[in-house]
Amino acid sequence: MTPVVAVIAPGMMGAAVGKRLVDNGVKVLTSLTGRSNETAARAKAAGLTAVGDEEIATSDFFLSILPPGDALSLVERFALALKASNAKPVYVDCNAINPATVERVAAALAPTGCPFVDAGIIGSPPKPGDAGPRIYASGPAAARFASLRQYGLDIRLLDGALSAASALKMSYAGITKGTQAIGAAMMLAATRAGSADALFKELQGSQKEMLAWFQRALASMPPKAYRWVAEMHEIAGFVGDDPTASELYQGAAHFYERIAEDFEGDKNDVAALKEFLSKRPSPGSQ
Repeated sequence: MTPVVAVIAPGMMGAAVGKRLVDNGVKVLTSLTGRSNETAARAKAAGLTAVGDEEIATSDFFLSILPPGDALSLVERFALALKASNAKPVYVDCNAINPATVERVAAALAPTGCPFVDAGIIGSPPKPGDAGPRIYASGPAAARFASLRQYGLDIRLLDGALSAASALKMSYAGITKGTQAIGAAMMLAATRAGSADALFKELQGSQKEMLAWFQRALASMPPKAYRWVAEMHEIAGFVGDDPTASELYQGAAHFYERIAEDFEGDKNDVAALKEFLSKRPSPGSQ
């Protein structure tokens, strides 16, 4: 039988994952409690069905796709409904959280009797014509979650600890989003110092591949920066045994917080970053 899947919440990633499932014949439930009109419209466009918490608890799979700071509060919110449900959906935490947070989420879920899967999403929201992001999964119930492969999700199983998927996500995001923070900070510093043109020319000549990657990645970073603040704090916790590395990612969290505030405000830094990224090589540059 085709499973029923709950996706909480219908943000950019959640709605797109839900739509991929809907397009493959799956009924996808969601909650719009406390959500904005924009989110409600996004859920409707994706074909998601808004229902109450009790009905969500009767689904076969419960996919938690949220900003990482909300991962624990979501399972606490649904604990009573999941405990009362006879369905016992497989609860899949797809959020960018570190292994210690995974353990806290799993512990909060345990009294409900629902199986738990740790998952990490790497890649952009699925769109028509692509395979979608890779969803790495770990834990004893991960193979059950992998049955959703037949409905359009690219799910890859990992051996090892329950939190192996989140450890991979933390490591990968620490490299990609950490590098974006460093690159953006230096581009803005060069702009303030009046050396933006010289920096761009040097990157174009000696780091062409890196510059091209920054131009792709940073172009879409500012509207997402608010979500990356908590993610950087989670990564800081992940590398917590190395105090200097933890400080590095705490700094990245503060940087993204400032970019998020700027994006919601006068957009001075956002505009400066956009101007740097849109520069063109001067004639004769190598």
